[in-house]
Amino acid sequence: PASSYVQGINDLATPLISVFLSEYKEDVDALDGKIMDDISDDEMFEVEADTYWCLTNLLAGIQDHYTNDQPGVQRMVMRLEELVARIDADLTQHLRETGIEFFQFSFKWMNCLLLREFNLPCIMRLWDTYLSEGDGGFEDFHVYVCAAFLCQFSGEIRSMQFDDLFGFMQNMPTGDWGDSEVEIVLSQAFVLSTLFDGSDAHLVSQSG
Repeated sequence: PASSYVQGINDLATPLISVFLSEYKEDVDALDGKIMDDISDDEMFEVEADTYWCLTNLLAGIQDHYTNDQPGVQRMVMRLEELVARIDADLTQHLRETGIEFFQFSFKWMNCLLLREFNLPCIMRLWDTYLSEGDGGFEDFHVYVCAAFLCQFSGEIRSMQFDDLFGFMQNMPTGDWGDSEVEIVLSQAFVLSTLFDGSDAHLVSQSG
């Protein structure tokens, strides 16, 4: 793709590497780094080649996320803020009143596709859905996932002031999340996509 390297692209290779490693060591957890002790150089070469091919195709679909000034990522952050303003106005208002900008916490959600917020099993479940959504999975549907994810913590967020809130948004409490929590987020994201996908309704400024 025409995109150049930006910080965070390396994160996107992680789930792909894990998937391809599992093909060679079915009896070993591919998410455990110890698998690297048992993989041969030839097998690793195949893993790297498959990962590169898949990563290149992934990036081709979201190319302007990683070009100069990352307009694709900025577009997604804007869409997230406008969508959340429609579905949880109180949450959006609280973030504004406490001085927290969406860009401060959600840029990395878009740039790294939530890889820094979720463990790998959760990411694989997310990406499986993104792939099934087709061309828009890693952009359009991802915005709905981020909106559903953020709104999961609406009550907690609205009870915090700047210092606590800033730290909370940089380190969301998802360390013990599993399939059940991800399924809830995906279900809510699907509802949002059904309501808003194909419509500019959530992109219209409320000030108008």
